[in-house]
Amino acid sequence: MTETDAFHGSEMMHPEEKYKMNHKRRGLALIFNHETFCPLLHLSKREGTRKDWENLCRRLLELGFEVKCYNNLRAEEVLLTMYEASTISHVDADCFLCVFLSHGEGNHIYAYDAKVEIPMLTDFFKGDKCQSLVGKPKIFIIQACRGDKYDVPVQPKDEVDATRLPDSNETQVDAASVHTLPAGADFLMCYSVAEGYFSHRNPAYGSWYIQDLCEVLARYGTNWEFTELLTLVNRMVSRRKNNSDDPRAKGKKQIPCFASMLTKKLYFLPKSQ
Repeated sequence: MTETDAFHGSEMMHPEEKYKMNHKRRGLALIFNHETFCPLLHLSKREGTRKDWENLCRRLLELGFEVKCYNNLRAEEVLLTMYEASTISHVDADCFLCVFLSHGEGNHIYAYDAKVEIPMLTDFFKGDKCQSLVGKPKIFIIQACRGDKYDVPVQPKDEVDATRLPDSNETQVDAASVHTLPAGADFLMCYSVAEGYFSHRNPAYGSWYIQDLCEVLARYGTNWEFTELLTLVNRMVSRRKNNSDDPRAKGKKQIPCFASMLTKKLYFLPKSQ
C-alpha cells in the first residue's frame, strides 16, 4: 500500500477545519516594548514605539486576550518572563500570542542590554516543553529590522489587483480525534519585514506594519481567517512609500512576511459571554 493509499484509507482531512477557540480564556498575550537601550549597544531610541504598544494593547484586548506589557527589559529578564509564561497552565486557553517591538538584525531582536535569538524565545513553547499548548496556535509578532537593506519600488506590468478578500465561511468540524503532532507544529511567525531588510517606523504614528496590522484587526479581526488578515496587511504595507528627507530611505518600500506552521484555519471569533 502506498502512502497515498494509506492517507485515503484513513480519516479524510477537511480543508476548512478550524482551531478550537471556545476555551474559557482566549489566552495570554505578552508585549515586549523596547524604546531605549544600553548606551554600549549604540542603538537609537525607537521613537513612535509607544504608539505601536498602545494600538496593539487595545486591539488584543478587543480580541479577548489577557495582555501583559513589559518595557525595556534586559535579555535575562525577557528569557525569564518567557520561561515563566511557558510553565504556567494554558489548558483553559485558546492560544498564546507574543509581540516584540524592538531593534533587530537577521534572526535576533534586541533586549535593553543584549541581543536575543528568536529561536530561543519560541523554543520555550514547543510541544515537548509546553504541553498545555500542544495543538493550539502560538503566534509571534516581530516588529524589528532584520537587516540594513532598503527595499526599492518596482512597476508591475499588469494593474495591481485591489479586490477585497471574500467573507469567510464558518464550517463546523468534529475535532474530537486525537493525533500526535510535531513539537514545532502550530506556530505562526509574523515579521514586519523580510530577512535582511530595514523596517520603517514613523516617530508620530508608529511603525508601518503595526499601524496596518491594528487597522486590519479593528475591521476584520473577529470574522476573517488570521493568515488572510496577514496577507492583507502585507498588501497594505507594500503600498506605502517613505517620504522622509533621508536620502537613503526616501522613496523606499517595505514588505512584511509570515511563516506558518499552523495545521488548521485560525479565527478569533467573538467569545460568548
